[in-house]
This record gives sequence, C-alpha cells and structure tokens, in this order.
Amino acid sequence: MNYKGKDMTEILFTSILEDKEQASIFHHFKNKDYKIITLAQHSEDNETYVVYQAMYGDNQCYIRSAEMFFSKVDKEKYPDVEQEYRFQLENRNEVELCKR
Repeated sequence: MNYKGKDMTEILFTSILEDKEQASIFHHFKNKDYKIITLAQHSEDNETYVVYQAMYGDNQCYIRSAEMFFSKVDKEKYPDVEQEYRFQLENRNEVELCKR
C-alpha cells in the first residue's frame, strides 16, 4: 500500500519504532486527529489493520484496514475536501518520513 509513492507499512513501522509519539499522529479529512497505536495482522487472511485512537472526546480506539486507512479521499462523495488522503501525517515532516 502506497502513500505519496512510498510503502506506508514500512514507513510506519520504522517511524513508530523511532518516535512513536510524533510519528503516529494522523489528521482525518473530517478534521479530527488520531494516534496510531500499532499495526496488526489478521490471523486468517494476513490483511494489515491499523489500530488507532481518537485524540478527542473519550479517546475511543478503532481498527480499520490499512488499505482503507491510507486510501485517498473520495472526491465525488466529498468534493469540498482539500486533503488528498483519508488520514495524513500530522506532527512529523512528511518529506523526512517518505525519504526512508
């Protein structure tokens, strides 16, 4: 799965290991921030899932397939959204992460 031309799973694993607090904050296109807790592998089909936590309200945790988490925003459904991806890195320099 790619994010701006780079393999996102590899970028995330590396980033979380190096600096979990900063590398894992993502901004959702509906204007909320989430922290990635970890990536998980489904035991039956080996699909990768993102385990993430809301940075607002009761800080509820969620899971979503990595493919969906890192997908582009549906511009037909959300034509006024400027953000390119459903979730985008918030607190780290994206250029720095994507160079790895």
